[in-house]
Amino acid sequence: MKKYNSIFTYILVIITSLFITGCVHDDKYDEPGLENYQCRTEDYYTKAENNFVKWTIAQLKLKPQGTAFTDNAYIEGYVSSTDETGNIYKTIYIQDAPENPTQGLTVSVDAVSTYTKYPQGSKIYIELKDLSLSTYGGVVQLGMKTDAGTRIPEKEVSKHLFRDCSPEKAKIVPKVMTSAQMVSANDQYIGCLIQINDAEFDVKTLCMNYAPNGLTVDRQIRDASTNTARVVRNSGYASFANQILPAGNGKFVGIYSKYNSTYQMYINKVTDLEMNKFPRLDGLTSNPCDFNNTGLTAKTIAEVKQLYTSGNWNQITGDYYVKGQIVANDETGNLYKYVYIEDATGGIRVNINKTNLYQDNRFRLGKDIYIKLKDLYVSKVSGEIQLGTTYISGGNTLFGGVEEADVYKRFFDSNQPSRAVVPTVKTISQLTTDDVGRWIKIKDLQFTESSLYQPYAPGATTNRTLEDCSGNKIILRTSNFATFSAVEVDRGKGDVNAVLTYFNGVYQLWITKALDANLENPRCDGSVLPPLTTIFSDDFSSGLTKWTAVSVVGAQVWGTSNQGNGSNYYAVMNGNSGGNKDNEDWLISNEISLVGKTKAIVSFTSDVSYAGNPLQVLITDNYTGTPGTTTWTQLPANLDTNTSGFGDWAHSGNIDLAAFLGKNVRIAFKYTSTTSASSTWEIDDFKVKGQ
Repeated sequence: MKKYNSIFTYILVIITSLFITGCVHDDKYDEPGLENYQCRTEDYYTKAENNFVKWTIAQLKLKPQGTAFTDNAYIEGYVSSTDETGNIYKTIYIQDAPENPTQGLTVSVDAVSTYTKYPQGSKIYIELKDLSLSTYGGVVQLGMKTDAGTRIPEKEVSKHLFRDCSPEKAKIVPKVMTSAQMVSANDQYIGCLIQINDAEFDVKTLCMNYAPNGLTVDRQIRDASTNTARVVRNSGYASFANQILPAGNGKFVGIYSKYNSTYQMYINKVTDLEMNKFPRLDGLTSNPCDFNNTGLTAKTIAEVKQLYTSGNWNQITGDYYVKGQIVANDETGNLYKYVYIEDATGGIRVNINKTNLYQDNRFRLGKDIYIKLKDLYVSKVSGEIQLGTTYISGGNTLFGGVEEADVYKRFFDSNQPSRAVVPTVKTISQLTTDDVGRWIKIKDLQFTESSLYQPYAPGATTNRTLEDCSGNKIILRTSNFATFSAVEVDRGKGDVNAVLTYFNGVYQLWITKALDANLENPRCDGSVLPPLTTIFSDDFSSGLTKWTAVSVVGAQVWGTSNQGNGSNYYAVMNGNSGGNKDNEDWLISNEISLVGKTKAIVSFTSDVSYAGNPLQVLITDNYTGTPGTTTWTQLPANLDTNTSGFGDWAHSGNIDLAAFLGKNVRIAFKYTSTTSASSTWEIDDFKVKGQ
């Protein structure tokens, strides 16, 4: 019995060892086995009976683009890239010699893990018949024209790309270049493996990771040859994405490429980089990314807030640091150039003059960070104590964010995994200034009736009102740049998770995603409000096909435009043509049926510029065909009032059409101007909803 137990134990140990070994991921890869792959020899292409003609890579690039090659031609080259770390995707880069190349080439393939068949250093032959050239981002690339695009389909790759039968791989020796040499005169090297000596990542990227999970980002790199930074493009799917960029100076090796006018490089694997020398070109003498609290005194967030005593701001002069958890960041665009941190004693807004902070590992939601506080400032901004620094603008000293180039000096990764952000549960009536800056949960809230059926922030930063079942109210403020700004607020009741802020004596909530206000339970009165369906809508992308434009006075008329709005069209009326003109112009909708409806609302956005008469929003159920003989009722719409410029679209609110239920109606915009004043009015996103 002992013998069988020993054998069983031995087998179990072996299996366990294999399992543990298989789970280790250290960016080291086994050499791919190539013995079963089809290969070619050079004499295959030189034999007369095979009827091949050889093109150089330079000759290939000069061929016409967009049509399939009919010549029985081939090129040869050496693979300069590898996709084994996941940083290079569906692309094989080759160069015409393993050392001192004169040409590189980008080969676009609809295939991954190509390193298993075409590892770096392999000599390969590419048979060109039926392939084609195209240009993407200013770079000529070889692919195949198909209905799906210009990549060589995966099933076609092995029919055109062949590894040389020799088992030996060449050593690809990087071509040494400087940043100053990255100009169009050297575009022939795009696709080659290059080396930049005495290179260092820009000070603005120090202590950052290569890339955030799932996102491809640019990190800037410099050498002494030019003041122009170049780009290292890193994928968030690379196996090394979460590693910290090397902070020193030294040798950078990567694939040379560009996108339009921006020259960029792709890392094959991080072991190619030797960038750990100090001092750097910018004078840094040691790695600045490791936090050392020697000689520093720890402060809580509550103690940091107490460092503000009076005036516009107070400078922190002591050798202090604070540790806090990131509880709100800018990932969805609702926060801009700041984050909130929290510890057991409170929370505080930290201003940083940098966008996309969430892409930096230090500022990911739930991360603990250290902040060195000496020479930072605490300020009371509209009543809320914040942390930041001062800057000069127009000769005036102002309070703002830590500059991007100084982020590495102030903020340090705890090197601990992100933790769940746990909200402090409060009611509206329990809120105090000690809660400002905290991530809180308020239970059983609902949007007030005036906020229902409206998006969070259409066109401009918007306040919506939440209330509890006792009638206590609080503002939810949302930026129009938030990714969820166009999402309609929930109609029910539920819990709201948000950071609590303070503005001139008023508490405000800021959420970071729509699900932070997930209100799906019946409302306080037990009602369940159904969604409204769209009865009539127009984004004006097809002109005024759903409207009648009537000009009563003046030569100017309603039309549509997308000026200043990209691909987004809107209706527009302007009474100025070489000067202010008298105008009366109507934009009247086609008939809209409210027959059988028990509820209906209308909404739109407006934008005004220049002084002039206000726009009128009118409705009728007996249009005669002539505006002047029709009985109109004015609707109480909220219209834009900022006449100083375009782009600050105002939402009309949900205008109740209860008085017209069961009728067929038309809605009109009446524009008037005089020889003294003529505004420009723009209308967009017109919707009538009902049930």
